Amino acid sequence: MRSRILLTTGVFVAVFVAGTVATSDHGRGATRQWAVVYLAEPTLIGSTIVQGPVLFTHDDAKLARGEPCTTVRLFEPATGPDEEIASFHCIPVSRKIVHAFTLRTRPNTEMGLGCVLTEYQFAGDTEGHGVPISAHAH
Repeated sequence: MRSRILLTTGVFVAVFVAGTVATSDHGRGATRQWAVVYLAEPTLIGSTIVQGPVLFTHDDAKLARGEPCTTVRLFEPATGPDEEIASFHCIPVSRKIVHAFTLRTRPNTEMGLGCVLTEYQFAGDTEGHGVPISAHAH
């Protein structure tokens, strides 16, 4: 029983640490960024409320083509990306550089539970990625 608790604690610590790490290939010409984060609060993303580890991926090439450039997937620490929970065309927003992956939210007053994702930003980036209101349509 004690080893199970230690293992579970270790997984959560790994997820929290991974939540502060985002990779960017901007310097090498690649167009895709990703980050695994742990959502401690129930968060509405698109039409799904999620809590726990998720993977955010942004693709600049898709953005340039007018396609959904952001995908959000559930993330299982043991196996990696899982079910896609949202996909949308973000709204680029100029921001100051952040040193860790950053989420911007607002209270979920409509449902009275948790928060609603309004924007995200990758570590080391000067661009935020706004979530369109249509992504929250039910």
